[in-house]
Amino acid sequence: MICLTGSGAGQHYLPAGMVTRMLSRSPTEPTRSGRPRSAEADAAILEATRASLVDLGWSKLTMGDVATRAGVAKTTLYRRWAGKNELVVDAVAVLFDELELPDLGSLAADVEAVVLQFAALLERPETKTALMAVVAESTRDEALRDRIRNSIVARQKRLVLQGRERAEGRGELPVEQDPAVAARTVDLIFDVIAGAVVHRALVSAEPVDADWAQRFTLLLLSGLGAAASQEA
Repeated sequence: MICLTGSGAGQHYLPAGMVTRMLSRSPTEPTRSGRPRSAEADAAILEATRASLVDLGWSKLTMGDVATRAGVAKTTLYRRWAGKNELVVDAVAVLFDELELPDLGSLAADVEAVVLQFAALLERPETKTALMAVVAESTRDEALRDRIRNSIVARQKRLVLQGRERAEGRGELPVEQDPAVAARTVDLIFDVIAGAVVHRALVSAEPVDADWAQRFTLLLLSGLGAAASQEA
């Protein structure tokens, strides 16, 4: 026991181990209150959100309905998400995190494969409904657009970075020495691929099959001249 203050009958003691822990804690280390977040609860909430979107649509989806489906209190949702917009974006972002860039030995094969993966993901009812809903809402909500950029777009640019690094390692692409140029190129490639696939699958409602993926990849990697010569 260690005496902290006072003398005689006014002395106060704490266990030595408690004092050691108090002294070893960083002055800026925050103290936690309440129970830690549960990964299982988060997963159940996001799955319930996607199911609600499919069944009810954006306009009828409520935080209360999601809480009921997930088997949690509504206050649990509000401790994690400020509102419906943020919740739906995170529910969609988890789906896009499933995308992976396979290493098939060439940049063309890798691009074709990820295009087909992306298209298959967009065919899922929960992805299609949620993505179209948040994009529509984001036209009136700058904060929501920022969340989409940070939670979905920025995270998925990892696929372009991986593909570029592999292609540079194979000698298929020159190594870009200027980081600013490299970053702009990654942005452009992502916009071209994501824009083309989303438009084809969700706006035009045309199939994104192996033939389309191959022709699109040729256009992306070789330019308009090469694509035109193949069609001739």
